[in-house]
Amino acid sequence: MSVHEKKRNVEGRQPTALPGKADAAGGDLSRAGYTRKDFLRICGRAGLAVTALTVGTMCGSLSPGHSFAEGKEDVLRIGYIPITDATPLLIAYAKGFYAEEGIEAERPVLIRGWSTLSEAFMSKKFNFTHLLLPIPVYMRYSLDFPVKVVAWDHLNNSAITVGEKSGINSLRDLGGKRIAIPYWYSMHNIILQLCLKKYGIRVVTREGKVLEDDETYLFTMNPPDMPTAMARGSIDGYIVAEPFNAAGEIFAKGRIIRFTGDVWQNHPCCVAVMREEDIRMNPEWCQRVINAVVKAELWSKNNMGETAHILSKEGDGYLPLPEKVIARAMMKYDLDTYGTEKGTGAITHADWPVSRIGFQPYQFKSNTVKVVEYLKETVMEGDVSFLDKVSPEFVSEDLMNYEMVTKAILKAGGMKRFDGIERDDALFTRDEIISV
Repeated sequence: MSVHEKKRNVEGRQPTALPGKADAAGGDLSRAGYTRKDFLRICGRAGLAVTALTVGTMCGSLSPGHSFAEGKEDVLRIGYIPITDATPLLIAYAKGFYAEEGIEAERPVLIRGWSTLSEAFMSKKFNFTHLLLPIPVYMRYSLDFPVKVVAWDHLNNSAITVGEKSGINSLRDLGGKRIAIPYWYSMHNIILQLCLKKYGIRVVTREGKVLEDDETYLFTMNPPDMPTAMARGSIDGYIVAEPFNAAGEIFAKGRIIRFTGDVWQNHPCCVAVMREEDIRMNPEWCQRVINAVVKAELWSKNNMGETAHILSKEGDGYLPLPEKVIARAMMKYDLDTYGTEKGTGAITHADWPVSRIGFQPYQFKSNTVKVVEYLKETVMEGDVSFLDKVSPEFVSEDLMNYEMVTKAILKAGGMKRFDGIERDDALFTRDEIISV
């Protein structure tokens, strides 16, 4: 397949247009005595939006920047959604790992929605970002945009959270309910639909009639808006990345009924991406960026508490939530709270070697193959006919850049230092384990 860059507007070409422009945050989310009432008030007014830094950076500034392909060595410019999936990109900046690799980097810029982040990356506002794994599939094979996945950001780290008065206690109760997803092209949509199919529940993407007991209405919503919408009863629940499940538990009286890592063992959700032309024009610079990210994944794995603090409002403020929420989102994964006997039933495979979040930078080919296979079967809005023209095996070879991440992993001490490694004789291969 020949790939040519085309400057297209992702927001206009995606199957659904998501709201994504940054809004000014109204209120101090980090002050002492921060309560559920404060959370709902501030979220309702600002959508858990962003700091003044983000607004100043993004307001009216989605015009194209420049890249190595235009002959200019640029600083590293990172955009991110305020979720813990972005941890390695943020920690690499906060801990100075980019600087250690000789990379000049600007402070990462917070963006509220996936459409806006995708658009900004394609228009070269950012030269490094994280995206939901299926989004680069759409970019490369539907829009013909030369994106490359250069590393996984993390493992697991998402869940299905439902409202206090939703009447939902387990997956089988999702029929007749309204559930928000962050994006059609997402692991969330894939995994949720696997769960619905298990219980014979059909997906509805258009509202306008009373839902039957065997139908679930799915629609997209920006992650920061989900807890507030659930607390107000306008949605029954959502599936999303952390820390918005933990926020839903603490501030919206939500209940996590299933961790996604308990359905698809040690799955990725977000991946780090670069443009193919940048890798081709300046491979040594790109390698050093990936070295820093891999180092950040290892550091985060071994320093979860400090990582949560750095990301939080009390720390460096990358995520617009208090430390107690971020810490819960990264570290709380116990059977008393979430098991099938005493807890919510969010953990059904207590013997699986998973955690609420894990860190593994290598993009296992088996996972990409399975993701594309499931994408072909997943209900989504918009024209998905391009999926008929690509094979999962081809995507696993063509979309991924394995060379840089492999070098970075070896430099960091090898695969066994990261999460999700069970077999010493097959460190760069694995079997996908999926069980609803």
